[in-house]
Amino acid sequence: MWLIYAFSSALFAGLTSILAKCGIKKTDSTVATAIRTIVVLVFSWLLVFLSGSYSQIGTISGRTWIFLILSGIATGASWLCYFKALQVGDINKVVPIDKSSVILTILLAFIFLHEELSIPKAAGVVFIGAGTLMMIEKKDMEGKRGQTKGNNWFLYATGSAVFASLTSILGKVGINGIKSNLGTAIRTGVVLVMAWLMVYVKGVQYEVRKIPSKELGFIVLSGLATGGSWLCYYRALQDGPASVIVPIDKLSILVTILFSYLVFGERLSKKSSIGLAAVVAGTLMMLIPGYPFPA
Repeated sequence: MWLIYAFSSALFAGLTSILAKCGIKKTDSTVATAIRTIVVLVFSWLLVFLSGSYSQIGTISGRTWIFLILSGIATGASWLCYFKALQVGDINKVVPIDKSSVILTILLAFIFLHEELSIPKAAGVVFIGAGTLMMIEKKDMEGKRGQTKGNNWFLYATGSAVFASLTSILGKVGINGIKSNLGTAIRTGVVLVMAWLMVYVKGVQYEVRKIPSKELGFIVLSGLATGGSWLCYYRALQDGPASVIVPIDKLSILVTILFSYLVFGERLSKKSSIGLAAVVAGTLMMLIPGYPFPA
């Protein structure tokens, strides 16, 4: 059953990026992140009350609270970096870098969670790393003529990947002994506080009233897609291994690349297409059972 949740998470995650890109054409990415988080928070707590998971709040240990809060902070940082990268860069360049967080996640899961690192998974890491590099072309790093910060999107995307990998590991530890939807709701509350804090730190709180209604609609839809992805993802994490679930979730790149072409007309070069194939092949390798390396 956790496999179904993992693939559902990938579908919703792929839609999230497209909807978010549509919602930040004129809207500040930090403001958009803060608004999206409100939607995800409402969605998450609604399911907590519908499932009756709220009864576990009083039984949550101090250790679990700490890891949920840390996971929420990592998620907030990842989101802020990711949506800033989406605002200044192309989806089909930003998403592959963000998805490469699977490499660090697998290594951290091997070191800290003692999950097996089999030969196929190790090969998958190599394929994903090589494919990601192929999808980033030199011209993308240099930026367009007249731009002085052409590689800003790359820095934000890299930050998103690093924080996303920490989110997975901290989240895995934080949902031990509690319902996954409750853990997701608590983490989202942390993200909400962090996102709105950043809005006020940047002094862009007044831009909330200036958001075009169409973009606001896409931001809300993006939040709903994120909520669905999170709930499926952490439900899968609760029953299955992080080193397998994370790669499946990263298959959302196929959904994102497809819609980036259909909606924004973003095309992949021949080299980038080969890189995408390598990323997908590496992701699928993660699902192949094999002899583990010694832990």
